[in-house]
This record gives sequence, C-alpha cells and structure tokens, in this order.
Amino acid sequence: MKIGIVLYPTFGGSGIVATELGKELAKEGHCVHFITYSQPVRLDIFQPNVYYHEVGKFDYPLFDYQPYELALTSKLVDVTINEGLDLLHVHYAIPHASAAYFAQKILESKGVRIPFITTLHGTDITLVGKDPSFEPVITFSINESNAVTVVSESLKQDTLNHFDITNNIEVIPNFIRHENYKLNPSTVCRKSEFTPNGERLICHISNFRKVKRVEDVLYTFAKIIETIPSKLLLVGDGPERLKLEQLCRDLKICEHVKMLGKIQNVSDVLNMCDLFILPSLTESFGLAALEALASSVPVISTNSGGLPEVNKHGYSGYLSLVGDTDEMAKYAVSILQDDDELAKFKKQAYQHSLNFGIETILPKYVELYERVCVEFLKEAPIV
Repeated sequence: MKIGIVLYPTFGGSGIVATELGKELAKEGHCVHFITYSQPVRLDIFQPNVYYHEVGKFDYPLFDYQPYELALTSKLVDVTINEGLDLLHVHYAIPHASAAYFAQKILESKGVRIPFITTLHGTDITLVGKDPSFEPVITFSINESNAVTVVSESLKQDTLNHFDITNNIEVIPNFIRHENYKLNPSTVCRKSEFTPNGERLICHISNFRKVKRVEDVLYTFAKIIETIPSKLLLVGDGPERLKLEQLCRDLKICEHVKMLGKIQNVSDVLNMCDLFILPSLTESFGLAALEALASSVPVISTNSGGLPEVNKHGYSGYLSLVGDTDEMAKYAVSILQDDDELAKFKKQAYQHSLNFGIETILPKYVELYERVCVEFLKEAPIV
C-alpha cells in the first residue's frame, strides 16, 4: 500500500507518533510518503520504503503569513498523482484535515479518488480547537474524514463534548517499539556523572509549555530532596524555560538540577533514571510517560486526560490531582526510599508498557487502512 502521512515534524508527541508509525509501516513493506514543511526529527530518510516530500515556502510581499494550508493542499495533490498514493493519513486536525479534504476534492475533479484518515492527538481538540474561529472548520473536516481515530478514550470524549461530530471515532492508542528502549550499559555508566554520590535520578521531558506545568516538577523535586538525596534532569525546551530557571534559583535547588535541552534519543536519558514526573494540566495520552515506562522508569503523573489510561495507579507509578505537589512528592518518596520498592515499581512499569507495544497497535492501523480503502472504493464516484 502507498500511504501519505501528513504531520508536524517537530518534537511534539503527534509528530513523533506519526513518524514512528510511518517507519513501522515501511518495515512491513508499505511505501510511506511523509509530507510536511521540514524533515521530521526522528525520520531516517535512508530507510527502505520511506520518502519525504517537503511543502515549499511561498514568499510574496502581499502575505504577512505564509498560506501553508494552500501550499500543503497543492503538495498533497501533486504527491498523490505522481506517486500513486492509495491513502492519506493526516495527524493533527489543524490544518491537515481541511487540507486533505480540499486535496481530495481537487483530485476528484481530475478523476483521482483517494480516502483520508484523520488522527486527533490532543491540543488540536482540547486547546486550539476550542477557539471559535477554528471550530466550524475542525467540525467539518472531522465529519468529512473517511475515518477518524483518537489516541485515548479521554480524547474521544473531549472531541464529542466540544464538537458536533456525526462521524464514527475509533480509539487507537499510541505505541512504542520496546527494543528502542533497551538498557544501554554505556548509558547507564554515565549516570554517575549526574549522581556522583549515588543519588536517585529523576527526570521530566516535555516542550516546556504552560500546559505541562513544569514548575510543579520543581516544586515536587524540592520536597523530595528534603528526604531523598536526588538529582533532576529536565529534557526539552520551550516558552517556560526562563521562568523555570528563575524558579530554580528561588527554590535554591539549581545545584541539583540540570537542563539538557532538546534530545532526539530520549531513551539515553530515561535508561539512567529512577523516576519520571509528568504533572501536566492535561494530556490526551502521555507519550513521554509511556516512553518512561518502556524504559522501566515508574511515573508520577496527574490523573487528567488520558494519563490514567497509560499510568496505572499503584502499579506503574502513581496518579495525583493537578497541582498537588505535596502528594506527588509523597508518592515519589515512597518509591525512591527503598531499593526493593524501587526495583518492584521498575519491573511493573515495564510490564504495564507491554500493553502498548507496536506488535499490538500496528495491526489496528493496517486493518483500518484496508477497511477504509475497500469501503471508499465501493462508493460511487462523484460525477
């Protein structure tokens, strides 16, 4: 099957999932064409069956902002015709779903028919999508998609609550390939660079946006080190970084905190860690939490959005109310203060992550692709 995947190519969860999905499909022999404005951060274009098509920039003095949706629509038409695509799979509703719909209609006028699937990832529904200026387009694009998937039951309910959806929505959770998170002895040996006195090593990974509430990581960590000698690694970057640096100074914990910036292979960090903290205001799924679990790192997270579907309370870690840093610190200490307890939670974290292995999730996408193509071809072409 020839599949076009449209995504945001950045470090965000939707782009990472879309990239990894395409790579897995390519391993199965499908031809996967990535279509976006720059090469995705986790994409190896030398992998067999993988192709990358860049959406060109349009620089003209009349426009204050590039009309990206139009450029993307034109690229989708071009790639579909010249590469003979069978299916388009767009990740993140804005503006990918509407661009796919426009491309579909343009292609129909040229006698080419192709279905498109829209996968909703979270902030396209729970944050950006709530803006009244976007709502009509999002609702229309979702309803006109030939299939719609979401990454959690929580996000499905949010979508139904916020939009007038008449289309069927299927839940296909995010996934990981466990072999990508195997323990690397050389990486583990580096742990002593961050914990020279045998401290526990705690980690947080995100894009440092307000919704991630990274300041709560610092508040929680400040309480943890009152009892447990620990170090904290902050991986990522974003608009809240300056505030975090100041808060670190205000809490007088900077000597125990290291900001590593953006790292492409997060497993190198996670393999060193003893605990992962994710205090987000909301998460449609919580891919970073799943990556931690797959690395045998227990998770302390909030209980919002899809996180309870990923992090099993009392087994793979613990769940707390948003903003309750006292409870998060209490749970963290209960795991970290005893070697046997930590070892138990590490084992359970990995065991729980097996529910989201690529071997389980990929067949769901392949079955959906085949079903959508068959159903679409059964429909009478528009004359």
